[in-house]
Amino acid sequence: MVTRLIERTTDYIARTQQTGGGIPWFEGGIIDPWDHVESAMGLTVGGRLDAAEAAYRWLASHQHADGYWLAAYDGDNVADGTRAETNFVAYAATGIWHHYMVTGNERFLADLWPMVSRALDFVLGLQAQTGEIYWALDTRTGINKDALLTGCSSIYRSLDCGIAIAQVLSEPHAHWQRARERLGQALLTRPDRFDRTWESKARYSMDWFYPVLSGVLSKPDARTRLGGRWDEFVTDGLGCRCVSDQPWITMAETCELIMACAAAGLNAQAVRLFEDLARFQVEDGSWWTGYVFTDEVMWPDERPTWTAGAILLAADTLYGLTDAATIFTRPHHHTAEPSSLQALERAQRAHHL
Repeated sequence: MVTRLIERTTDYIARTQQTGGGIPWFEGGIIDPWDHVESAMGLTVGGRLDAAEAAYRWLASHQHADGYWLAAYDGDNVADGTRAETNFVAYAATGIWHHYMVTGNERFLADLWPMVSRALDFVLGLQAQTGEIYWALDTRTGINKDALLTGCSSIYRSLDCGIAIAQVLSEPHAHWQRARERLGQALLTRPDRFDRTWESKARYSMDWFYPVLSGVLSKPDARTRLGGRWDEFVTDGLGCRCVSDQPWITMAETCELIMACAAAGLNAQAVRLFEDLARFQVEDGSWWTGYVFTDEVMWPDERPTWTAGAILLAADTLYGLTDAATIFTRPHHHTAEPSSLQALERAQRAHHL
């Protein structure tokens, strides 16, 4: 059953990919850098290695000289040039390392190294003295000096992958390592540095499980974090809510929670969540974005490639389909990982007093 699911899902992404390598959300939809990479990783899991490499080369060809990508593209044209989001930019390193884990193709790694290097240098140019990384460079008003817990957690993992690439290629990376350590401390001890200028994102499930996906917590600490709000976000038999106060299950968040569960050693919960998702696949291999369970309707009327990519990554994490199955469940470069759930919880309590 899993084999057939993988084939159909991969076929859907491959059919949607444009001839130049870009992967839009769906036919006629936008391309954004983060979701493009997520879809390319799905292609790699499904064995479409040439298509995945074409996707990464599309990314390299659209990179700004300063290292970033803009928010969205329509084919080769810019669809949203208002900002460059740091977690979007950093995610290129995760995708490139993921592809190398599967293929062992060091020439590909070396070819894409300049893209990864420029991207991570751009991202770390937006790091605050207190360790967090600002959300975006606004092309009209400059740096948006606030930070997202989810975004910074994703960047923390991307820096792990970028450092691993640098180690394979014997490229300098000490400055990335120092920046990552500072970011890890901010994630663990400085909740006051996140959501300072907008409403708290704590009601979003990603803020709950992304610190686990980041690798900043040990397995015991990760299990404690997931257990603390499980009943707020998980609806038995369906999956993970996008936000705690809405009856809306989303497939991509459920897949990311599956990977977080695997990282925390909660394998039974991860398998159960994955099995619950099967009903949401469409005959053409695509997957619905979400399901409003109070109304029993799929919403929105979209079946994005990045949701398909998330499905493939979750399947790989659970069933070991490729040598990249551990991309989100263990560190990839050669240093010890910081971990202190107690420090994180103490800081969060102090912040909310």
